[in-house]
Amino acid sequence: MQFNDKPDNTVIMAFNAIGVAAAYVLLGISLWLSTEVPLSTKGFWGIAVLLLTLSLVNFVKYRFENQARIDRINRIEEARNEKLLEDYVGESYGPERKDAA
Repeated sequence: MQFNDKPDNTVIMAFNAIGVAAAYVLLGISLWLSTEVPLSTKGFWGIAVLLLTLSLVNFVKYRFENQARIDRINRIEEARNEKLLEDYVGESYGPERKDAA
């Protein structure tokens, strides 16, 4: 597992976590204080917000994993191409070339 200890990422993550927590608190307060809305409707709104949050987290997670997969494939291809070039150049122009006199 790779850990990213960059302080700017930590600050951004903390800021986002505080924003999400504040949104949930404000939503909870607004649902609690809305007296004209039946309790069942409040429950449906709460469930909708939780499912939307779950969907967004999964969406971001899968996008991040897909980008990591693409990056990994690109690194493998770059290493393979570098190895092929190294083998080709090493055989054709290296100091151990037999016909170089």
